[in-house]
Amino acid sequence: MNPQALIELTNTRMPFGKYKDRFLCDLPEPYLVWFHQKGFPPGKLGTQLAAIYEIKINGLEYLLKPLKQ
Repeated sequence: MNPQALIELTNTRMPFGKYKDRFLCDLPEPYLVWFHQKGFPPGKLGTQLAAIYEIKINGLEYLLKPLKQ
């Protein structure tokens, strides 16, 4: 994965819903599991949410903390 894409992923905020304005990397895992079951939104946001989901279920979120601005 592109390092710049990881930095962007880490510093993107949720644009809507219960967790609006929260960093995607700070979204709770159950919320991401719900999206995974219902379907991620189309486009870039959906791709980012799917990536955060995979990072979290594999216990790799510690890799994103140094990238958070």
